[in-house]
Formats: sequence, structure tokens, C-alpha cells
Amino acid sequence: MTKLLRFLRPSHQHSAFSATLLLMTAVMLSRVIGYVREAYIAWAFGAGPATDAYVAGFTIPDWLNYLVAGGTASITFVSIYTRFLSEKREEDAQKTFSVIITVMTAVLGLGVLLAEIFAPQLSRLMFRGFSPEQLKLCVHLTRILLPAQIFFYVGGVVSAVLLSQRLFLFPAFGPLVYNVFIILGGVALSRPLGISSLAYGALAGSFLGPFLVNAIGAARIGTGYSISFDVRNPAFREWVRLSIPLMLGVSLVTADDWILRYFASGGVGDIARLNYAKRLFAVPIAVLGQATSQASLPFFARLFGEKRMREFADTVNGSIYRIVATSLLATSFMMAAALPLIDLVYRRGHFLFSDSQETAIYFFWFSLSLAFWSAQGLYSRAFYAAGNTVTPMVASS
Repeated sequence: MTKLLRFLRPSHQHSAFSATLLLMTAVMLSRVIGYVREAYIAWAFGAGPATDAYVAGFTIPDWLNYLVAGGTASITFVSIYTRFLSEKREEDAQKTFSVIITVMTAVLGLGVLLAEIFAPQLSRLMFRGFSPEQLKLCVHLTRILLPAQIFFYVGGVVSAVLLSQRLFLFPAFGPLVYNVFIILGGVALSRPLGISSLAYGALAGSFLGPFLVNAIGAARIGTGYSISFDVRNPAFREWVRLSIPLMLGVSLVTADDWILRYFASGGVGDIARLNYAKRLFAVPIAVLGQATSQASLPFFARLFGEKRMREFADTVNGSIYRIVATSLLATSFMMAAALPLIDLVYRRGHFLFSDSQETAIYFFWFSLSLAFWSAQGLYSRAFYAAGNTVTPMVASS
């Protein structure tokens, strides 16, 4: 019991194994809550025009998040921050942290403002199959969700500080809070606000989860912040150089969503059904791929920074072997049980058996790519740890 309490202590510095175990547990909990969220949406709203508009409403915010936050908030910063810590340059680490948050939050804020203004034109271009009512709802939801990207970005940078210190508890549980508040928003506000209640819940969850939870963790270890626009800071320039390939590269994940939603916008409920299938498919990806790669990054960065190349290569190769073997076993089960899984998870309320049948087809084909997604995430983190962001960008694009 004492070991368990020590393991869960926020200040506990984890090994690679314990970090992976903690993150896999947190991801499992997050995906269980995510399942409850998706099951609630399917029960309350089914697969129809409103749910299509809701899913589509995330497209512009998600794109902005990936462009500025998803690739740069933590992935490249972990390597730089870890190097500073290993060289005992804590003051330089703090200065770089402040510059990155200040400058890029200002850039992201401008991006959010422009996206708010041009949301109608962008939505009309992306979803030509939508009716005028759907487009209006999609724009409304997009505008609610856009400010959340600022909280995701700042929270991502702060989580990089925690990961560099091998403190994994706060970054692990931020997403749990986010998912809980989407559900609470729907339950508490669905009657007066309809499906917009989910977007308001997501906005509140982004502040209280990814942002506030990580900020509390950073405050506990004495991480300081001061407003700084010192763009001449050498580490900031290095961070920009490493991050530009990630900013400009169109990842498979993001491009995949754009393509699917664009072509599915002509059929009523198709965007929602694709989303339900992909959400369920995201569970094994997160548990097997994302948790392992997120936990591995600071350890990869430390090995590479200390020039322990043989150990670095052996660690990466061993991790890939284990993750691919496990993914192939999971793929076999997912393909064989596609329809029963979808039917068990989603069929209730407004979600019918015919919806389960169509969604299961999408899930079956998604399952074929599990091993590739898992390996891609781990290989990318190895390149990031080595300071190479161009190769993963080219490969994923």
C-alpha cells in the first residue's frame, strides 16, 4: 500500500516502466470516460444533422491546435528543457519557458481571432454538403470551441516541464477532467442549449483539465513564469527551428479527419458514424501507442542528450518490437468483433442497429492500421528526442 501511495504521489519521479504504467492507466480511465461521453452523445443525439455539425465544429479548432499547439507545445520543448536540466541550466530553462508561452500564446490568440471572424467562410468551403441550418450550427459550435485551443497550448507547454522532471501524474489526468466536463455540459445544459451544451462543456473542460491541472502541478515544483517577448533568446530560436516542420507538415491524423469529414458531409449521419468508429479505434491507439510514446520521450531525450547512442537505439528498438506485437494481437480481435463491439458500445437511445452496422464497417477498416499508428508515434518521439523534426514530418505527410 505504501508503494502504491508513493507511486501516485504527484512529486514522485518515475522510471520509464512506471511512467508507462501510470500513463496507460490514466489513458484507460480517460478512454472509459470518453466512451461514456460518446455513448451519451449517441444516446442523446444519435447520428443525424446536429451530430454531424457538432463533429464538424471541431475541425477548424483542431487544425489550429495541431498547427500551433499539437506539434510544438510539448514534443520539441521536452528535448530542450531536458537538456537544460541535465546541464544544470535551470535559469535558462525558465527563461525559455516564459518566452515560448508568451510569444506563441499571442500568435495563437491572433489565430483564434481570425478563425472566429472567418469561421462561416471556412466551414462553407469544408462542408459543401451541409444544409444552411447545419452550416449555421457548425459555425456556432466552432466559435465556442476556438478559445479552448489557448488553454490546450499553454497546458501543453506546462506539461512539457512536468514531463521533463519525470512528473507524470498531472499530465496524465488532465484529459480525464476534460472528458468529464463534456459529459457534465451535456447532462446539465442539453435541454436549454441542445447540442451546444457539449461545446460549452468542452470549453470549460479545456480550462479546468489540460490547463489548470498542469498549472497546479507546475506551481507545486516552483516553476516560474514572467511575460517575455525576447524572441532573440537562442533556445527560443532553436525551438522555433525544430517546431516549424511540425507546424507546416500536414499530419496523417489531421489530414485524415479533413478528408473523411469532407466526403462524408453529403450523407446525413455519415460524419457522426465515422467519428464514433474512430473514437472507439482511438482507445487502443491511445493505450498502446500514445501512452508508451509520451512516457518514452523524456527518457529517449535523456539518453540521446548524454550521448548513450547504443542504449538509445536498443531502447527504441525494444519498445517498437513490444508495441507492434501487442498491436497485431489487438487488431485480430478488433476485426473479428467489430459489429458486436460497436453494437455494445453505442446502440441505445437514438442510435439504431442500422447505425451500428454502418459504423462497424468503418471500425473494421480502421483496425488494420493499429500497429502502424502505434509504431509511428514511438518512432516519431525517438526522432524528436534526437532533435530531428523534419523526418517525422516528411514521413507523416
